[in-house]
Amino acid sequence: GSHDSFSYWVDEKSPVGPDQATAIKRLAKISLVKKIMKKWSVTQNLTFKEQLEGGIRYFDLRVSSKPGEIGQEIYFIHGLFGIKVWDGLMEINTFLEQHPREVIFLDFNHFYAMDDSHHFYLINRIRSAFGSKLCSVECVEYVTLQYMWEKEHQVLIFYHYPLYREFPFLWPGNKMPAPWANTTNVHKLLQFLETTLEERSRYGTFHVSQAILTPRVKTIARHLIRGLKNTLVHRNLPMILNWVKAQKPGVMGVNIITSDFVELVDFAATVIALNDLLLEEDESST
Repeated sequence: GSHDSFSYWVDEKSPVGPDQATAIKRLAKISLVKKIMKKWSVTQNLTFKEQLEGGIRYFDLRVSSKPGEIGQEIYFIHGLFGIKVWDGLMEINTFLEQHPREVIFLDFNHFYAMDDSHHFYLINRIRSAFGSKLCSVECVEYVTLQYMWEKEHQVLIFYHYPLYREFPFLWPGNKMPAPWANTTNVHKLLQFLETTLEERSRYGTFHVSQAILTPRVKTIARHLIRGLKNTLVHRNLPMILNWVKAQKPGVMGVNIITSDFVELVDFAATVIALNDLLLEEDESST
């Protein structure tokens, strides 16, 4: 999985998003501030299509309306506005059309400046984009690749807002817990990932290990121009990747792992290779 999957492009010309504090909105009237914000808002370099081609199958999504804009258009957002959600869904659907045995998870977990009418608009867009590819809510343990192929489903949508109850193809957010370490320290992050795996629910949910470091205000202040990638990610990714290599998948093991800048190391290939351990277990038990 990728963290803030859509943030490969953000619009410096648009207003600062409603996910930001009032003080930041005021500061952002200075054009240089938005350029700095971009360096800290972008967590991916690759487009959805490129991420999919590189092996990413879980997408972490934050969305917002644009206050003051006429209509109900919804955009991706991380400090600054990204592309229209509809354009992203279309790009993903094109890949799925070309690869009918691939399955993806779309996790809509943060909503800003949206009332119920915005949600209905977005949910209808999701339904229009994917149609019969959408997998209705089931017992998590039933949802194997075999099950998805038989039903010709390719998309699981997780929707962290109460309206999910009205649509059978929206999975509740609590089926996709994603505990967040909120630290700049790689050792604390790895300890947190270990602890949350130990506490992981044995049945009934998926689970996201967020292998990401989060800048503090003082981190940004000290390294304004360098940005997220050069300050936190480059230096620590090798250690994070070593932790990934040491994991086991399956019950009480890792399930979905997300990272920033997924192309900087062999992140997707390393996570995918963990599945071989499950095959080895199967062979040894038979």
